[in-house]
Formats: sequence, C-alpha cells, structure tokens
Amino acid sequence: MIALYPGSFDPITLGHLDIIERGVLLFEKVIVTVMYNPNKQPLFSVEKRVEQIIECTQHLPRVEVDSYRGLTVDYAKLRKAQVLLRGLRVLSDFEKELQMAHTNKTLSKEVQTVFLATNNEYSFLSSSTVKEIAQFGGSIAHMVPENVLRDLQEYYQKKNERHKL
Repeated sequence: MIALYPGSFDPITLGHLDIIERGVLLFEKVIVTVMYNPNKQPLFSVEKRVEQIIECTQHLPRVEVDSYRGLTVDYAKLRKAQVLLRGLRVLSDFEKELQMAHTNKTLSKEVQTVFLATNNEYSFLSSSTVKEIAQFGGSIAHMVPENVLRDLQEYYQKKNERHKL
C-alpha cells in the first residue's frame, strides 16, 4: 500500500521526519509531497524544500519526494496512493485534520486518511515555531535535520545582513 504524506514542509522538522520514518514501517512506499499552498508565504521555494527532504530522507529506502499544485486527493489518485498520512500533535490538530479528512472523503472515496500521533518529544514542534526561533538566533538544532539547520542559519544571516545596510 502506498501512503502520501502531503504538507508545506517549510521547513521540514524532526517531527515530520519522525512521521516519515514511522510511515515507512507501515507502508510499502511513502511519497512525501510538498504541496503548493497559495494561502502561505513560504520561506523556501518548493524546489528547495523538495531538495531538503530528499537529503534528510536518503537513509530511508521506500521514500519518494515530489511536489504538486492542486488537490491532495487528485495527486493521491494520480500516484495510486490509497492513504493520506497525517501527523497529530495536539487536540487542535485533530479537529483541523479530521475536518480535512472528511472533506477529502467527499472528494474521493478511494483515499483513506491515517493519523499518527506525534512522539512526545516533538509535540510542541511546528515549522512556524522553528522559523520564529531561528529568526532571532535561537537554538533549533534539536528541532530540524542538520541540512535544514544550515539552510535556516544561512537564510537568516543573509536577511540580517541586508537589514543592517
């Protein structure tokens, strides 16, 4: 069975990576898909996010990374994925994700949603939190893969240099 793990991944965190690693144990293949979200202003381009995910999942055998613009269920059907894999951190995630799962079910009866509870050590973690801490020079090494840490440090260093001028 093929699982699709969609998200904006701006940037990918160790919480996301944990869901991917656990998904590989459950499914034949996990397709991690960077979705275009017109309602968000991303820090990194879609191409950069795909590159980041490829680099930090290279140790996982049955992971594929891609991007898509459009409805998640349409992409799932295109890739013959039967499952949408979603991580849950807190109760508010569940409410939002359950609503999305019900909506997706009205669009495609063939695609099921499977929720994985986030490990406790990552329950506080979100891409937004990571970006906010990184922006002010705080330590995020325990929140993101090494390659993402380097990219974030480089991004905010350049941004801060531009503001000093």
